[in-house]
Amino acid sequence: MSPLFLAALSALWLGILTSISPCPLATNIAAISYLGKQAQDTKAVFANGVLYTIGRTATYVVLGVIAVTSILSVPELSFFLQRYMGKLMGPILIAVGLVLIEVVRLPSFGGVTIGEKIQARAQIGGIWGAGALGMLFAMSFCPTSAALFFGSLIPLAIDYKSVLVLPGLYGLGTALPVFAFAVLIALGAKSVAAVFQRLTALEVWARRVTGAVFILIGIYFCSTYIFNVSIG
Repeated sequence: MSPLFLAALSALWLGILTSISPCPLATNIAAISYLGKQAQDTKAVFANGVLYTIGRTATYVVLGVIAVTSILSVPELSFFLQRYMGKLMGPILIAVGLVLIEVVRLPSFGGVTIGEKIQARAQIGGIWGAGALGMLFAMSFCPTSAALFFGSLIPLAIDYKSVLVLPGLYGLGTALPVFAFAVLIALGAKSVAAVFQRLTALEVWARRVTGAVFILIGIYFCSTYIFNVSIG
């Protein structure tokens, strides 16, 4: 597999991990209930899900474009990153990994309250409210989503100079679990609650494994690029 393909898979996985993490879970439950409120009309639920996915993905693409192009448009900063990205990625990955395994806890940004207010306003917009909901929920950063987006996705996008694809895949990943559960509700799946509980239990291990992998890769980067120690 090519490095770019692995980066694309990483961006998609980071988005999925963001979506099923406890931090944004309340807003995602609100989104699922919003998208599935017309459960008797499968087409309406599907349309809501598509618009929610588009809104969320588009928002992360815009944020990615702003962040990456702003950084790369400054010649001195761009040159600095190209030269020292390997050295920077080690500490960044270790820091994000420590957040994911909850050794380091970041302060909460009040995303639950924001999510409830956003959902109430989106109800007014009908089907188009789903797109607005996706956009606004994408901007309701909490510690986990901020760490994954700004600490992992953006450095990855800078490294590959990807202002569209990698942020877009991240956004798609954040919307997929919500879309899937809304469709299950529309299809009348009786085991949705059980599946949701299993997913939240799986998230704990997925987050810990991802955090451990980040820390190991961060140690490798630090050893190789900072201390010039060859591992393996």
